[in-house]
Amino acid sequence: MSEKKIAVVTGGARGIGKAIALELAKAGNLVVINYNGSEEKARETKAEIEAAGGQADILQCNVADFDACEAFFKAVAEKYGRVDILVNNAGVTKDGLLMKMSEEDFSRVVDINLKGTFNCIRHVSRMMLKQRSGRIISLSSVVGLRGNAGQANYAASKAGIIGLTKSAAKELASRGITVNAIAPGFIKTDMTDVLSDKVKENIAASIPMGSMGTTEDVAKAAAFLASDGARYITGQVLRVDGGMAM
Repeated sequence: MSEKKIAVVTGGARGIGKAIALELAKAGNLVVINYNGSEEKARETKAEIEAAGGQADILQCNVADFDACEAFFKAVAEKYGRVDILVNNAGVTKDGLLMKMSEEDFSRVVDINLKGTFNCIRHVSRMMLKQRSGRIISLSSVVGLRGNAGQANYAASKAGIIGLTKSAAKELASRGITVNAIAPGFIKTDMTDVLSDKVKENIAASIPMGSMGTTEDVAKAAAFLASDGARYITGQVLRVDGGMAM
């Protein structure tokens, strides 16, 4: 059993999840990197944390699978004794216009993004209730606040995370557990790297601060909400969007 706080980051092998895993490790937490299909990327992130003097572990789980999530958190508890921080970051997109969207594309996005967040909160909450402490942080999106053409499934899943966050915050607050969401705007990732310069210029023009954010911007917000300094903040949606959703 580790003396460090134990942090679980779902989808922690790449992108925003990787940045959050690195930042939480830098803050002195032992980070369990959850991945589903990208074990190689998870191992690379683990190695990067260890090279910087931090501690990390990797563990596979499809967050959309209720029973698999139960087994995942049992495995973490058996190895480390507790979970102090949960960051629900795992997510996918399957964009398309609503009138052409298949039921499969809608369900897949909601199952991973929203139901996956529920599954993880559901299984970690009992452990945190016994501990009478915990930090739960879920990744929503500016799209969940504003909507976006071609992303009805993604927007619905991310708006659902906000409602789930506020409800869980009310249920768990009396035991010292905080539950918050982060709503990133346009963040530079592998997905945005493939966009044309013209599209990037148009995106930047729509942001009051004039540029896209970085994965580190989101990671630092997550690290703050996971820290002792955020003990009296719960049920909130922290927008990391350069002013898009004011």
